[in-house]
Amino acid sequence: MSKHNEHSIKEAIENLLKVYKLNDKLSEKKLIASWESLMGAMIAKHTQDIVIRNKQLIVTLDSSALRNELALAKTKIIKILNDHAGSQVITDVVLR
Repeated sequence: MSKHNEHSIKEAIENLLKVYKLNDKLSEKKLIASWESLMGAMIAKHTQDIVIRNKQLIVTLDSSALRNELALAKTKIIKILNDHAGSQVITDVVLR
């Protein structure tokens, strides 16, 4: 076997993700999985559902007071999430 065809598993997976355009989906799933660690236990406790569609984070909350508080911090939330992902995964936040 020739050396030029050998790739590490990491390179092979990265190429696979790139070819099938799954990098963005993987970043989205990582953000959803790390919601509690990024936003805190109190916010996570009141979060009922999180979905990302078309770079828009849709968060369903069970507290209207928390929803209003987070609405004031949308820009900060977007920055925290995108900094964590290392790229622009989220452009807007919708709170329900």
